[in-house]
Amino acid sequence: MTTTPCDHRHLQQLRAALDRFDACVDVADDWGERLAKVLDGGGRLLVAGNGGSAAQAQHLTAELVGRYRGERPPLSAISLCAETSSLTAIANDYAPTELFARQVQAHGRAGDVLVLMSTSGRSTNLLAAAERGREADLQVWAFTGPLPNPLAEVADESLVVDAPYTATVQELHLVGVHILCASVDRALGLDTTPRSLPAQAGRR
Repeated sequence: MTTTPCDHRHLQQLRAALDRFDACVDVADDWGERLAKVLDGGGRLLVAGNGGSAAQAQHLTAELVGRYRGERPPLSAISLCAETSSLTAIANDYAPTELFARQVQAHGRAGDVLVLMSTSGRSTNLLAAAERGREADLQVWAFTGPLPNPLAEVADESLVVDAPYTATVQELHLVGVHILCASVDRALGLDTTPRSLPAQAGRR
């Protein structure tokens, strides 16, 4: 991926990607409903990413441990990229690919959800985390950029943003995060608004 175009061309790229985002909305909404069942049943969400995706991983866990909209009990969600002491210890003592994988092995339990965020889908530390998660019977979900990419291939399910620029992918990943969080809240009874019809069915 290359640097996002400047000025109004940035918005043009975002609008074009939004036109292809409907399927991602359905994925994020479905994930939220299923994640709510995991968390409400005592399970845990683990999230990881690098760089800007690390910030979005923290954003996701903050919305769940805190709150997204309505008041509710805190939900168990850990951003693996925010564990500074663990990260530096692992980076010092093990191969770089172990950065998140070792934390997944430590914290993940069968049935938990592991969300990995990568605009390229090629980060080796996330690929290792996905493999470790699957070995431990976690559900592995990936936010990625365009296909094909290795992370989408190794994850159980993927939310794939079809956009050629890193910034555009990150911007729509954040939209996906918010849709997921709203779906969690709805599934837990905080929002009685019914699910909307798929975009295709709602058009005349």
